[in-house]
Amino acid sequence: MKEIVIISGKGGTGKTSLVAAFSSLAQNKVLCDADVDAADLHLITDPIVIRHTDFQAGNTARINQNLCTECDLCRQLCRWNCISESYKVDDIGCEGCGVCVYFCPEKAIEFPVNTCGEWFISDTRFGPMVHARLGIAEENSGKLVTLVRREARNLAEKKGLDLILTDGPPGVGCPVIASIGGASAVLIVTEPTVSGQHDMERVAQLAAHFKVPAMICTNKYDLNLELTRDIEKFAEEKNIACLGRIPFDPAFTRAMIQAQTVFEYSNGSEVNQEIKKIWQGIVERLDL
Repeated sequence: MKEIVIISGKGGTGKTSLVAAFSSLAQNKVLCDADVDAADLHLITDPIVIRHTDFQAGNTARINQNLCTECDLCRQLCRWNCISESYKVDDIGCEGCGVCVYFCPEKAIEFPVNTCGEWFISDTRFGPMVHARLGIAEENSGKLVTLVRREARNLAEKKGLDLILTDGPPGVGCPVIASIGGASAVLIVTEPTVSGQHDMERVAQLAAHFKVPAMICTNKYDLNLELTRDIEKFAEEKNIACLGRIPFDPAFTRAMIQAQTVFEYSNGSEVNQEIKKIWQGIVERLDL
């Protein structure tokens, strides 16, 4: 089984639109939206939810006022200073370390598991899909990414499918690390801007650190040909395959507004031909 993760050093490069386009071309696959902090692949794929499960991770302390003797030990031990003088825990400030729970002489502090979000298994017009939604300002996004990828693999094995097409999160943080570990390859979608080039280089270094083969494509390449050449020069120096250049086309945005892939919206355009070329490059390199 192969897994290709589409990532980007920064948001807004067209990563999700490209994943949606690939979903029109790929066969025998499971779609996986690992961008749990800002999931949006479902806006195009229009999934029908088959299974819905709460995501629980981390703990937050709760002081039982009926048992608390106000000995003040918890306030002295809390390095986050999140316990008030009235012995109430600040939910946002609590890091869930559990020190107060362990040392409370009256066992007056509860430590429930947090419900941080939810994850889904769905059917779409492109095939099965696993996706999730992290709660507002919730933590443990890396754990949720790992869970979503694991469920996608389990679903692929169950259905006898040999490809996982994953929409990864942007950046280089914990969610990205969780999304690329053990993947067959990553496709880095970048754009010819200063920030796009800089963040592309960072995420390429991250992939190299974890020994995940990387490929690059440049979206909206014709907005700055000089920076496009700089991006391709960097890729050549790092022995990273450049699979293609996608020209700027408002059809991407119009397709999203219609909840369609760019192929469904307008087939036969230069953009579509370039995306097909990029997908063929992925197929050849992963031997799909």
